[in-house]
Amino acid sequence: MEDKSKTGGQCEIMRISHTAVYVSDLEKTKAFYERYFGAKSNNRYHNQKTGLETYFLTFECGGKLEVMSKPGLPVVPIDGEHLGYTHFAFCAGSEESVNRLTDRLRDDGYAVFSEPRTTGDGYYESCVSDPDGNRIEIVA
Repeated sequence: MEDKSKTGGQCEIMRISHTAVYVSDLEKTKAFYERYFGAKSNNRYHNQKTGLETYFLTFECGGKLEVMSKPGLPVVPIDGEHLGYTHFAFCAGSEESVNRLTDRLRDDGYAVFSEPRTTGDGYYESCVSDPDGNRIEIVA
């Protein structure tokens, strides 16, 4: 039998628990993911010592995103492709849902980096911006 104290918890298989991103405006970002992607938030966590504030956003079909803010972090412009984490991907369920959500985000003033299309590897997707310019793929 596996010693779970060494694996960090209850999971018998490896899976991603959550992804985290620092953001410039915690409340605005939380509201963005709630409004457009149906996220449900926990209560705000605030570490008085470090100034760190976070929300865990949980999505109906699984997955969590931790949005975090902390005073004094440098602002690094996000400009095109770069090494490191590049995007989050959300499954919208259908091509029509990808189209609708992409149009809604565009109409609400968010950047659309790539229009809905079928990619060379067979995904139907678009790529849009969150409030800080982070890329989000919306896939069918």
